[in-house]
Amino acid sequence: MQQTPLRFGEIQALVDELEGYSLIDLQPMNGEYFIHLGGNPNHRRQNGEAVVDLFAKVGQVAPGSYGLLYVHDDEHPQHMLSFQVFRLVRGTVTEHPDHLLSPVIPTLEDEGPS
Repeated sequence: MQQTPLRFGEIQALVDELEGYSLIDLQPMNGEYFIHLGGNPNHRRQNGEAVVDLFAKVGQVAPGSYGLLYVHDDEHPQHMLSFQVFRLVRGTVTEHPDHLLSPVIPTLEDEGPS
C-alpha cells in the first residue's frame, strides 16, 4: 500500500491564512506535525468561522489527521452557555455537545446577580 505524501506546504498555507490569530502554529514533534491553536475572539465573525473551516480543510488535505476543537460561542442562540466539540477523524469533522466544561454556568462561572 502506498503512503500518501505529507502535504506540509498545503497545510502550512491553510495555517498562514489565519496569520494574526491569537495562537496558531504548525510544528513537528516526534516525526509528525501538529497544529497548535488557541484563542478567544471577541466575536465569532472575527476568525471564529475561519478556525472551524481550517479544521475541516486540514481534514480534506490530510485525511489521516485527527483532533478535537473546543468552541464556546456565547453569541450562538443555542450554545451560549455550553461548549461544542468539533471532532476531526478520517477527514470528517463532526460536531458534538460537550459534557466536561458545560454548562458554563455553574461549571465554570457563578451565576451573576439577579
